[in-house]
Amino acid sequence: MVITIILVAFFYSLAAPTESTKGPQTGGFDDTIISFPSSTGLVTSTHGNPELDKEPAPQRSMATTFIPASHNAVSNYSRVMVLPRMREDDVAWISKELPGLDVSIYVANDPSTSPHPPKNKGHEVMIYLTYLIEHYDHLPDLVLFMHSHRWTHHNNALLGFDASQMIRALNGAYVMRAGYVNMRCHWSPGCPVWLRPSSTGDSLARQEEKVLEKCWSELFPFDPLPAFLAQPCCAQFALSKSRILAIPRSRYVFYRDWIMRTPLSDYISGRIWEYSWQYLFTKNTAHCPAEHACYCDGFGVCFGGEVPYSQYVDLLGSKAKIVEELDLPDPNPRFEQGWNSSTLGLAQNDTDTHTILRARLAQIEADLNTRKQEALQRGTDPRLRAEECGRSWGEGDGF
Repeated sequence: MVITIILVAFFYSLAAPTESTKGPQTGGFDDTIISFPSSTGLVTSTHGNPELDKEPAPQRSMATTFIPASHNAVSNYSRVMVLPRMREDDVAWISKELPGLDVSIYVANDPSTSPHPPKNKGHEVMIYLTYLIEHYDHLPDLVLFMHSHRWTHHNNALLGFDASQMIRALNGAYVMRAGYVNMRCHWSPGCPVWLRPSSTGDSLARQEEKVLEKCWSELFPFDPLPAFLAQPCCAQFALSKSRILAIPRSRYVFYRDWIMRTPLSDYISGRIWEYSWQYLFTKNTAHCPAEHACYCDGFGVCFGGEVPYSQYVDLLGSKAKIVEELDLPDPNPRFEQGWNSSTLGLAQNDTDTHTILRARLAQIEADLNTRKQEALQRGTDPRLRAEECGRSWGEGDGF
């Protein structure tokens, strides 16, 4: 028991701040990263939100030091995508859609392949940590941690739920500034509050809550138990080299050993980490950037602020209601096509309720398309990106 305590203390002492690194962390990590966009598009604090006013402020530790890149850093960053997959998964989309991208693919359920994780447990966690351990001394500027499927519900809706679009659009400078970027912009599920270690409920969606307190004491033994953990789901994120190296390799080894040794199931051990990555890499228990700012600064889809972004989202909601009422299937299972007059088969003289709804749906689709194209065009201007996200920008700063 004494030896175990000494070893844990040793691993954490390697990351303890020196006299020169104590004090507030630089680089834009506010004391509270739960953010609510203001009318100007600024990422602000939790104040004024009724649900969060009931919650203690997210906790923050100073265990690591991260120095972000400056605004005018080079934009041609080296990058690699780390991809966990099962033997049966089809990943042919990567070479077709992302030619030239360096990819490190780990096949979780095939020990004969290389690279291969030491154990198939913890879902993507085992593979993410294995990559960090094995490549710690030879990292690119940016590392993207993604799942193997191209289209999935937890990818960004405004980028077609398409991983390839997200990866192509990702702003490297944004990652270099932040250090840690959740690849999902939408808050639900995961924000503004998700896991509560004190919860007495029995939720199928949050089965890991029951063991969170014990897990926290094992993973972060010198940090206080947080009131809650929150970030957008679902364990896809990007890291800068500087952010990775701010944590000693021994810590990554420690966490991987925990995954291998814990009696928790593959599912639960992975879920614990799904809402802990933000704490490891930002030391904030909650990391919920404003959706419009995430889309704009991260992926170049800039609506001009929180209000026009919310209007776009409201239109999406109106579209969904009509689709449900008409009981329409998605005309394209890969989310790349909407409804218009031709796909809906509209006749000019139709006056029944369904036809009226179909006409309204076509109008909404046209409006959504126009707004999105304008947002994409706005996103090509680095000054407009900076203005929408409330950060300073000077001529020549780039994105």
